[in-house]
Parts: sequence; C-alpha cells; structure tokens
Amino acid sequence: EKAVNLKKDLAEMQEWMTQAEEEYLEKDFEYKSPEELENAVEEMKRAKEDVLQKEVRVKILKDNIKMLATKVPSSGQDLATELNVVLENYQLLCNRIRGKCHTLEEVWSCWIELLQYLDLETGWLNNLEERVQMTENLPDKLDAVNDALEALESVLRHPADNRTQIRELGQTLIDGGILDDIISEKLEAFNARYEELSHLAVSRQIALEQQLQTMRETDHMLQVLQENLAELDRQLTSYLTDRVDAFQMPQEAQ
Repeated sequence: EKAVNLKKDLAEMQEWMTQAEEEYLEKDFEYKSPEELENAVEEMKRAKEDVLQKEVRVKILKDNIKMLATKVPSSGQDLATELNVVLENYQLLCNRIRGKCHTLEEVWSCWIELLQYLDLETGWLNNLEERVQMTENLPDKLDAVNDALEALESVLRHPADNRTQIRELGQTLIDGGILDDIISEKLEAFNARYEELSHLAVSRQIALEQQLQTMRETDHMLQVLQENLAELDRQLTSYLTDRVDAFQMPQEAQ
C-alpha cells in the first residue's frame, strides 16, 4: 500500500509539472501594452515561487522512496526509476521557468529604462525650446545678444549618450516584438521633435553669431569715429583758444 501511494504521488507530481509547463512555458504571449508586459512579469514571478515551493514535496517523495527501497528493495527499485524521471523533469521545469522569469524581468527593466531616458531627453528638449524662444525679440544690445547666444550654446552642448541609449533600448524591444507599436510611436514623435528643435536651434545660433559679429563691427566703427571726433574737437578747441585764423588751419579743420 505504501508503494501504491508513492506511485500515485509521483504520477500526480508529473501531471502537475505537465500542466505548469503548458500554462507558463508553452502558451504564446503578446506584449502589446505595458500592462500586458507587467502582468506577464508578475505571473512568471508567481509561477517561479509556485514551482520552487514544490521542492519540499519532491524532497519528501525522494526520502520516502529511499526508505521504502531499504525495506522492500523490489518495489523501491521500480519507484526509484520513476523518481529519477520526475526529478529530472522537475529540475528542467525549474530552470526553464527561472530563465523565462529572468528574461521577462530584463525586458521590463529595459522598458522602464527607456521611459527614463525619454523623460530626461524630453526635459532637455523643453529646455532647448525655451532657450530658442528667448532668442526672439531681443533688445538691440550687444550684451543681450551675447548672453542669449551663450545660453543657447550651453544647452546645445548636451551629450548624445542618452539618445544612443534610447535608440538601442527601443530597437532591442522592437526586435523582440515587445511593445513595438507603442515604442515606434514614442520614438517617432521624439525623433521628429528632436530634429525640428535641433535645426531651429542651430539656425538661431548661426543668426545670433552673425548678428553679434555685425554689432561688434558696428561698435568698433563707432568707437573709432568717436575717437576721431574727440581728436578733431580737441584740435578745433586749441585753434579757437589761440584765435588762429581759419585760413591758417589745415584743410580738414577748415
């Protein structure tokens, strides 16, 4: 009777493993939304816990069969053969579920990381857009134009590392068929805005540089003119003070 019960336990254990394999490993999953992906991750975590909890039951079966084998070698030997098959299948099931759980957790981590990089770069784009808007309607003063140009150039010196991460993470998920529609839409919107703002910012940078150069040249010309006028004024003043006749002055003074 002991052998019959153990044989029944082994059969039940094998049946449970077959059902677990069908439920967690063989059915196809489609992750078209973050909610579906998150639910799949949580389901695989529960599956891993469920499978690992059966380890206690497997150990009890193993101990009971060994004990029976010492008392009834013939029955114990047959059960030991079945036990080895169950143990092998159980270990394989554990490894496969652990592997799938790890993969899904990595995919979820990849998705969260992508969102974080997109959030960072969107913040930078918002800052860039604000700086570009601040270059409009500037007062016609050299300091104001120079400050606006320096502020814009400071934002444009943003490293490209985050955008590289966004491209690689997005492509990895899309290649795996994970959230491909959502990610493609997000990347398309981000890239379009990035290209538009980058071109606009560079155009404004070039325009400000040209404006600044013109203002500096004009400022230099005015400074030279003021110096010449000051020198002429000093000469005229000395002529008037000395009561010099106009016809005795140099031509330019006349």
